[in-house]
Amino acid sequence: MSVMNGGLIMLSEMLSKLPPSESKIASYILQHPQEAISLTANELGRRSNTSGAAVIRLCKSLDLKSFQDLKLRIAGDLHKTEEHGFRDIEPKESISSIIEKMTNNSIHTIRETSELLSNDELTKAVNAIQRAKTIHFFGVGASNIIAKDAQQKFLRINKYANAFSDLHLAATAIANTGSDDVVVGISFSGQTQEVAKLLELAKHKGAVTISLTKYGSSIVSNQADYRLYTSATKEPTFRSGATSSRIAQLHVIDILFMCVASQEYEETVKHLDETREAIDFIAKNHNSRTKG
Repeated sequence: MSVMNGGLIMLSEMLSKLPPSESKIASYILQHPQEAISLTANELGRRSNTSGAAVIRLCKSLDLKSFQDLKLRIAGDLHKTEEHGFRDIEPKESISSIIEKMTNNSIHTIRETSELLSNDELTKAVNAIQRAKTIHFFGVGASNIIAKDAQQKFLRINKYANAFSDLHLAATAIANTGSDDVVVGISFSGQTQEVAKLLELAKHKGAVTISLTKYGSSIVSNQADYRLYTSATKEPTFRSGATSSRIAQLHVIDILFMCVASQEYEETVKHLDETREAIDFIAKNHNSRTKG
């Protein structure tokens, strides 16, 4: 059985967004994680000058099923080895040092993202995509790169997929969706108004909605039936955090794709072979005309 973790990341990322009583509990856990995992909800409530009910509310705010779920994740965190956090570049830094820092940042982001992904939410998202007649991906700016990557992946295994950057085209397509369709809204911040509005429209039309955002409640994730989270990477001076967030989003799309592919393994292999042959056929014909 895989080790659950990510509890301390969840608490630190949500700390400033929580109601006062839940924030007090989160702060207490972050200061005393080893002690917290041995306490009941009522005991933790007393030690943080709140209540057992507030502990349960905190778990709900973290999108967790129970206090036990949170304790298991914290216990997993405490067993992890020490590692460097996110680091930014410095003036006149050597190339080898920049390579090491950026590689470390990417690894750190992917690891944190894997800890924040819910198996239950991912399973539901996979099932929805398997059943979908059409999958619409939408993101603005850098998130549109992720949408196009997702479209390319799912098209290759015979899933009808679109990736929109134009809001009007996306709204037109989503206006004709129904319960057989899936709309995936991608926004690292979770605060992109256009993405939130499109998911709201999709829900109104009866489509299944999936969000891909950084961890925490947001206007985008609040419109989603199923929520997939990435690590809420920091934003250093030269925005290496933007690179890390993009890597995290691509990582989740890869996981989503591989989960679908695994469930439909034989068909996936067949479709991948067919698309590969089609691309080779086009490439050979193009090369022969060029030589001629």
